[in-house]
Amino acid sequence: MAGFDALVDAFRQNAGLWIGFSLILGLLIGSFLNVVIHRLPIMLERGWQRDCRELLGQTPETSAPVYNLITPRSACPQCHTAIKAWQNIPVLSWLWLRGRCAACGHPISLQYPLVELASGLLTALAAWHFGVSAFTLAVFVFGWLLLAAALIDLKTTLLPDLLTLPLMWLGLLLAAFGLNPSVSLHDAVLGAAGGYLALWSVYWLFKLTTGKDGMGYGDFKLLAALGAWLGWQSLAMILLLSAGVGAVIGVGMILLLRHDRRIPIPFGPYLAGAGFLALYLGDLLSQRLWGWAG
Repeated sequence: MAGFDALVDAFRQNAGLWIGFSLILGLLIGSFLNVVIHRLPIMLERGWQRDCRELLGQTPETSAPVYNLITPRSACPQCHTAIKAWQNIPVLSWLWLRGRCAACGHPISLQYPLVELASGLLTALAAWHFGVSAFTLAVFVFGWLLLAAALIDLKTTLLPDLLTLPLMWLGLLLAAFGLNPSVSLHDAVLGAAGGYLALWSVYWLFKLTTGKDGMGYGDFKLLAALGAWLGWQSLAMILLLSAGVGAVIGVGMILLLRHDRRIPIPFGPYLAGAGFLALYLGDLLSQRLWGWAG
């Protein structure tokens, strides 16, 4: 404990050290987030297939290899050569290898260093903005989970419960133990309930009017999580920001990129972006938005 206290004191006395440590931590977590973004949808799909076989009374597969966030080791999708430790250094390895597999020269997606860099910058931003505290550590997790959820939704139009529900419960627990400096437990509970019900109501209004599904239940849960973190007072701003940006980008994709309007556009990334803005710029944005509206 003495060593831990000394480390905390060093971070408090040297902001650069704290931010630098947080940046490196975020980069390392970003490397793992790439695994989550790639594997979690596959794990969910395999789980659904297994459940369907059980419901149909079919014999479950027993010879399928273990596949989770740890096993098997990361490998090149082209030549299946296992990635060595030095090839997995966040951002630097991709630059050193010039974006190609060391064994076969197959291109490595730019997504990997970008996710690592985004995770590192989000973590450093939280360290700079909130200082050294337990709440800052929670904000680290907030950023990591939101980043992974947004990118999975962007790629698959899925928002996994394994990401959104822990995010919501963490927000509620922070408020319950008084660790969130700006949101009370009362506001967090109302935020979670209000966030879910707001999009749930829109969903059913759209479905009853058109007979079609307008969004997924994962969007309800993600907004509930943001409400738990930011309080019910932020919900209107988050919805306004996310809907506005989503509408502009959606219309632009249809007009400029000839995006088929029948293909759903994921809403999760816009909610996540609005959540980040509300966390860091909530007071300023509220003054600008509601001041302009008034």
